[in-house]
Amino acid sequence: MSEKSSVKQEVAAGASVAAAVLLVTAGVLQVLQGIAAVGNDEVYTVGVDYTYELDLTAWGWIHIVLGVAIALVGVALFSAGIWARTLAIVIAGLSIIANFLWLPYAPGWAGMVIALDVVVIWAVWNWIPSSGWE
Repeated sequence: MSEKSSVKQEVAAGASVAAAVLLVTAGVLQVLQGIAAVGNDEVYTVGVDYTYELDLTAWGWIHIVLGVAIALVGVALFSAGIWARTLAIVIAGLSIIANFLWLPYAPGWAGMVIALDVVVIWAVWNWIPSSGWE
């Protein structure tokens, strides 16, 4: 393995550990965001109508279910198994789609989560675990 590839693997491994932590944190925060949307529809406002408009209660439940799944996959990612890495990429992709559709309600939060999901996907995709953390 070349030195450049080795450095890339070290960065990807560190980012993957961070990705696991970020997934758990993002999952918990997404659950809380969903609870806020379900509990009080006046927390969020939308300026204009858009194509993917749903009731805030529906969006709240989507965020609760997705948040729980994200947090569970984040915990599973600590095992460094191929199945956990595959699920992390899939769930981060689903999170990107959900947060893209959530943009009119909370553009700052949705944009930040999308950026974090991209980092998670990059890290997990480029990470080849060494025998030390499997």
